Amino acid sequence: MPETINVNIHHLTRVEGHGNIVVDVRDGQLERCDLEIVETPRFFEAMLRGRPYQQASHITSRICGICAVGHATASLRATEHALGVEPSEQTVRLRKLAFHGEMLDSHILHAYMLIAPDFLGVGSVIPLAASAPDVVKRALRMKQLSGDLCKVIVGRHTHPIAMTVGGFTHFPSRSELEQLRERFAAALVDVDATVELFGTLPWPSFERETEFIALVQPDEYGFIDGMIASSDGGTLPVDDYRQVTNERLNPHSSAKHCAFHRDSYMVGSLARYNLKHEQLHPRAKAAAEHLGLSAPCYRPYLNSAAQVVEIVHCVDDAIMLLDQLLATGVQPEDPTPVTLQPGARGVGSCDVPRGILFHEYQIGEKGLIEEANCIIPTGQNLGNIELDMRALVPTLLEEPQEQIAHKLEMLVRAYDPCISCSTHFLNVEFVGNTAD
Repeated sequence: MPETINVNIHHLTRVEGHGNIVVDVRDGQLERCDLEIVETPRFFEAMLRGRPYQQASHITSRICGICAVGHATASLRATEHALGVEPSEQTVRLRKLAFHGEMLDSHILHAYMLIAPDFLGVGSVIPLAASAPDVVKRALRMKQLSGDLCKVIVGRHTHPIAMTVGGFTHFPSRSELEQLRERFAAALVDVDATVELFGTLPWPSFERETEFIALVQPDEYGFIDGMIASSDGGTLPVDDYRQVTNERLNPHSSAKHCAFHRDSYMVGSLARYNLKHEQLHPRAKAAAEHLGLSAPCYRPYLNSAAQVVEIVHCVDDAIMLLDQLLATGVQPEDPTPVTLQPGARGVGSCDVPRGILFHEYQIGEKGLIEEANCIIPTGQNLGNIELDMRALVPTLLEEPQEQIAHKLEMLVRAYDPCISCSTHFLNVEFVGNTAD
């Protein structure tokens, strides 16, 4: 066993944003193991203050180019809850459909282009395109379809423009929906091939028991609205999200850490799978079995496998929603009317690709946002990633330092972090119970 190990990775590759891994082992003892987040804080909430509530979803969709639909949807739900707006059934279906487009786009990007190179012996997707062109072309076909779905429903994927408080400003034509239905049916071949490919990968066996947090719904494996559920037991309404997140400052990170029942918790695909796998579509359940997933699963590397399962689920659910919309027809409708109330407060929550997302707004009688708070999934995962790293390192001490560093990078990548999004400003008076 080496007596001294020094790992200094500046910066992590194949993740969004800038983060460092620093590990020091002395005399066989782990002295330091930090995931440093070195991004400058981004003041999302400050940008919202004093702006009309109608602009909130467009501003917050800029928080993340990958989860733009998710941020816009969470923003709209926070605004709608504050203003007492209940969207129509058609609006709900169209939002769910657009959400599937974003979930697919993000999961395909992560699985094929960010973590697959680790298993296929290449440094990035660029050499992978040369060594396995059919694999990369498959990923690009699927990404094209997911992006086109978002374009049809919300105008475009990155920074959607057709969603508004209480409804939509643009509606897809029947021919557009029919073409999407046909393309999704044809994409089942690529989806099955994806499951087969990722079923061959040698997933690391490392595991550490932790708490999982996700949104749950009574009758579906959904991503919008619901109750906050914990694998340690119990559910809470989304209005009580602060009791779960409990954000706290960390000396080596510009992003806060979160904890609920334990020192940390995990959000994302693996958390959703553990908490509501019984609600997956049948083909997604079969994919989970093929990939070796069974609940409860405490192997963080398999978060990427859970993303593949969600790819299958989202494709099948998108086909179901398209069939429903084609059966009922999409009718242009005005957004639900809004009634302004002084100091109205609302919380919106969605389970975006990287996990549960919260938006909270207070809206004044003139329709201007007075206070805001956004808690991002990656910020909630950072403490759990770090505890995983501290548990993993002692199991790797017999391996070369280069291999230790690589497995730590793979571990962080498995969480699919969006590091830039994890840094944000927090108004202590508004939120009320943080350690700031």
